[in-house]
Amino acid sequence: MRDHWRFSVWNMVRYLLWLIGQVISGSLLVARRTLTPGTFAQPSIVSFPLRGATDLEVTWMASSITITPGTLVIGTAHGTDTEPVTVFVHSVFVADRDSVREGLRDMEDRLLRMTRGSGWDDRPEVRAEAQEGRRP
Repeated sequence: MRDHWRFSVWNMVRYLLWLIGQVISGSLLVARRTLTPGTFAQPSIVSFPLRGATDLEVTWMASSITITPGTLVIGTAHGTDTEPVTVFVHSVFVADRDSVREGLRDMEDRLLRMTRGSGWDDRPEVRAEAQEGRRP
């Protein structure tokens, strides 16, 4: 497994296109839910410990969450030597906290592939394959 970080321009383009898609789909969801009678917000607040370690990764993640309609970073907790940086996210239309965390995990996976390169992946099965020398 690679320990060095390698910024990937290709993955940055892919991430930005994906993020634009999330902004558009989030905007449509917010508009539909706002204009449809009888539909209400289903708010939730979740804590999400980040795997991103640098100021750049934390800032990109918090900014990406906040520009996506229906979500907002309402606070952060600074990391320590034993605990990661944690963001607190308010989701307006998803009451299921596990679903919110899954979406945040997907966003962070994509972000970390951008900042650390395509070979980076934190899923256990991918780590095992990397240690055995197989590509994911």
